[in-house]
Amino acid sequence: MSILNLELKKVVDDSYEIEIGYELMDKLVEDLEKGLVGNIRRFAVITDSNVRDLYGKPICERLIRAGYGVDLFVFAAGEKSKTRETKANVEDAMLEKGYRRDCCIIAVGGGVVTDLAGFVAGTYGRGVPFINYATTLLAAADASVGGKTAVDTPLATNLIGLFYQPSKVYIDIAAWKSLPQRQLSSGMAETIKHACLASYDMFTFLEQNMEHILECQKFACEYIAENNCKIKYNVVMKDERESGLREVLNLGHTVGRAIETLSDYRLLHGEALAIGMAAQVQLSARLGYMSEEEAHRVCTLYQKAGLSTKIPDYIDREELVKKLYTDKKVRDGKLRFVLQKGIGDVVEFAPGVFAKPIEEELAREIIMELE
Repeated sequence: MSILNLELKKVVDDSYEIEIGYELMDKLVEDLEKGLVGNIRRFAVITDSNVRDLYGKPICERLIRAGYGVDLFVFAAGEKSKTRETKANVEDAMLEKGYRRDCCIIAVGGGVVTDLAGFVAGTYGRGVPFINYATTLLAAADASVGGKTAVDTPLATNLIGLFYQPSKVYIDIAAWKSLPQRQLSSGMAETIKHACLASYDMFTFLEQNMEHILECQKFACEYIAENNCKIKYNVVMKDERESGLREVLNLGHTVGRAIETLSDYRLLHGEALAIGMAAQVQLSARLGYMSEEEAHRVCTLYQKAGLSTKIPDYIDREELVKKLYTDKKVRDGKLRFVLQKGIGDVVEFAPGVFAKPIEEELAREIIMELE
């Protein structure tokens, strides 16, 4: 018998830029011409049916005028499309068009698009470069930054995926003006969450300027775009693979994701997260990590953003309790919650430990009492 020791240690630089601005389509083409992804000449632009005409097609037209080979791949808009089936359909379409490893994927859209297209990029040809062109507030706040890509299944959300970093992220604030009010409000959910876990100053800014944000006023939008990225960067930089600290970004998601799934995606991600955050602050207050007044301020801010903090009547609350066990933070069959420490911080329960085991009965009490 013999043993071969394969030395595979390596250092990988996954650094990338996030560019925040207005009408960035021409800048994207300019960066490609300057070698953003090397000598690649063929691009698969992946988008959804909502974004296709607004940004997908215009980006393709600019790339074609610049002399690149381009194809547009479109799937139906909505969280219901973020599945293994959709991913396979996109991959099969790319294979039929002759795409191989010498290509780059450009994800154009919101969080569903960036999650799914990033997952495609990470597995297609065992990994090809990709670029995120974020067109929603939610994608700017969350999905386009950090390299987490995934799809949903009927049993759970985001449990099938991988960490795969983009070559660059473009956050086009001008695109926010094309969003329906419901989408803008949904996008605010992750922004408020970031303030809750990392910045009291940002929280007070949101309290004072929510009306300006929802009207897409320049100073307010630039502020939240920059601060969202800074907060998420400071977490991801320290824990890219979610081994500890990065779990704080899951604040409010234990209940939120379960509600989103049980609603059959009638609720947008941010709408479900707002309810999850309401449950989380009630639990934090119950355990003494924040005051009742602070918990009330958080719920009031979500409501000011146009988001309900009440569980819809059509959600069976006992089913919701059961659904909590599909959360990715569950360990050894135990529910685990990330909890706020006042406003602008989270509880570190032990060095590098940011999620606390919670008994099912306590979680049930919070859910049953939430109004």
